[in-house]
Amino acid sequence: MGLLTNRVERSEIKPGDHIYTYRAVFAYSHHGIFVGGSKVVHFTRVGTSSKSDDDIYNQPSSCQTFPDCGFRQPKSGVVLSCLDCFLQKGSLYCFEYGVTPSFFIAKVRGGTCTTAESDPPETAIHRAMYLLQNGFGNYDVFQNNCEDFALYCKTGLLTVDRLGVGRSGQASSVIGAPLAALLSTPLKLLMPSPVGVATVTAGMYCMSRYATDIGVRTDVIKVAVEDLAMNLGWMNTEEVDTESEVLTGPLT
Repeated sequence: MGLLTNRVERSEIKPGDHIYTYRAVFAYSHHGIFVGGSKVVHFTRVGTSSKSDDDIYNQPSSCQTFPDCGFRQPKSGVVLSCLDCFLQKGSLYCFEYGVTPSFFIAKVRGGTCTTAESDPPETAIHRAMYLLQNGFGNYDVFQNNCEDFALYCKTGLLTVDRLGVGRSGQASSVIGAPLAALLSTPLKLLMPSPVGVATVTAGMYCMSRYATDIGVRTDVIKVAVEDLAMNLGWMNTEEVDTESEVLTGPLT
């Protein structure tokens, strides 16, 4: 992995890694946690008739290799898939944690890295497997998407302000680009050169991405996965108390 690409080979990933692949000719990326045994736990949209990649797992799995591929709890968007079905013939990429601010800003595309440090791999796997049994709330493209799920599994961090942008670098990029263009518009009167305006706009875009990174935000808190439902109001207390214990180690 490096500045230009995070692409890796299958032999390079380890249980507990945050992986992703691109969909729709690099239009967006889909994220998940590799839990070992060629299996990935990831978060998708449910309860819709659309045909987008985030909805495909509403249907029974057609995987001929792994009988449990496509497993999810009723009405939950957290899915267990084999690596082949997760990638859907796309390339494999590994998300980076603990990068320097300069490296983060140089990565122009969001959803590839964060300055936040990750927890141990076994902790990420435990969170992913727990959420596979208990859910991760309702899917929201800006506040609670597949990247938000993977980031939480790796760091345990949640944003306090549920009305603002989530932890997703992709969502921050979508919001940051138009914002940077808007803020740089008055500078066109002061800078006759299009190159100068473009440079300022790019700088604002990168800084807006950095400001929303979970590694530097001040509105994030560490939440244990067992307390997640109560913190976010996903289920009542009685339901939380009766949740069963789930597998905490990597699948084999």
